[in-house]
Amino acid sequence: MEHLIVGKIVNTHALQGEVKILSATDFKEDRFKKGNTLYIAHNGAHIPVTVASHRVHKGADLVKFKGLDHINAVELYKGCDLLVDYEDLGELSEHEFYYHEIIGCKVVTEEGEAIGTIHEILETGANDVWVIEREGQKDALIPYIEDVVKIVDVENKRVTIHVLEGLL
Repeated sequence: MEHLIVGKIVNTHALQGEVKILSATDFKEDRFKKGNTLYIAHNGAHIPVTVASHRVHKGADLVKFKGLDHINAVELYKGCDLLVDYEDLGELSEHEFYYHEIIGCKVVTEEGEAIGTIHEILETGANDVWVIEREGQKDALIPYIEDVVKIVDVENKRVTIHVLEGLL
C-alpha cells in the first residue's frame, strides 16, 4: 500500500488528544473529514487512525483521532508525518493535478528545449505558479495558465510550455 503525506503533526493541543497539523494538502475538508482513515508514520510503521473531528483554530488545523482521547496518547506522535492511502485520493477534474504528480516533472518548450524540473508549487490565489529549477541559472516561475502550460503528461513526468516573451 502506497501513501502520500498530507500533513505533519507538529504539536498537541489541550488535554483531550487533539493534535496540531501542519497541512500539506489542498483538500483539508476531504482529508480531515470525520470518519476518514489516515496513517501516522511512526518508527517505520504506518499506524491507522480514524478522524474524530477537525477544526481550524487561530489558522492551525486541529485534528482529534478516535480512541486517542488524552494528550499522553498523542504526545509520542509529535513530528510524525500524517499520510493518506493513494487509493483514497479520489479523481480530479480535467486539468487538475495533485502536487506529487507535478513536482519532479521535466519542463520543455514547444520546440523541445529543456528548461528544468518543477521542484515547488506556489499558491497565489489567481493561479498556481510552478517553480522550475534550472541548471546554472535562477529558478524560473511559470504560471499554471492555459496560455503557458500546453501539455501536462504526468505518466512521463513531462510538461510542455509555450514561452511568452519575458517569461524566462
